[in-house]
Amino acid sequence: QVVIVPIYKNAEQLKQISSHIEPILLQLKEMGISVKYDDADNRRPGFKFADYELKGVPVRLVVGARDIEKGTVEIMRRDTLEKSEAPLEGIAGHVKALLEEIQTHIYRKALAHRQEMTRTVDTYDEFKKEIEKGGFILAHWDGTTETELKIKEETKATLRCIPLDGDTTPGVCMVTGRPSKQRVIFARNY
Repeated sequence: QVVIVPIYKNAEQLKQISSHIEPILLQLKEMGISVKYDDADNRRPGFKFADYELKGVPVRLVVGARDIEKGTVEIMRRDTLEKSEAPLEGIAGHVKALLEEIQTHIYRKALAHRQEMTRTVDTYDEFKKEIEKGGFILAHWDGTTETELKIKEETKATLRCIPLDGDTTPGVCMVTGRPSKQRVIFARNY
């Protein structure tokens, strides 16, 4: 969840930075936060930054000798790519709050995207047109395997799920016209 990358010129600076970081590592671990202190000297900081971004680490802390003097740390959020500075004092609590904020931000973004990509149809002709646009289609289905296979053969769309909290308004199957208890979600593999 968090990687800490020290910026140093020599072993003495690294030792000084490490002594300031050690209590922060313990605090983060006590809070149940997965943290890595990458003090390896076989890769440059820029490589480490890119590597951890690709791995999806949500928070990166960067600490150098000047930061120790100022009592600050650089924080980089992967979700917004924003960099900021925060005091070293109380950084563990700040990181915990930041991780919760990142989770909320990512969840809301994903939920909005899903809602934007979900459309409701009533007829099979409408379904065939809408499925070409991609995304998710809410439609009535009679619950039979035969109808599901027909939809798959003709449109390459498959039943994704029967929503537990979805629209439970009864209707008629878009293909057969038989009674349907609720709308279900169809989509194509991509």
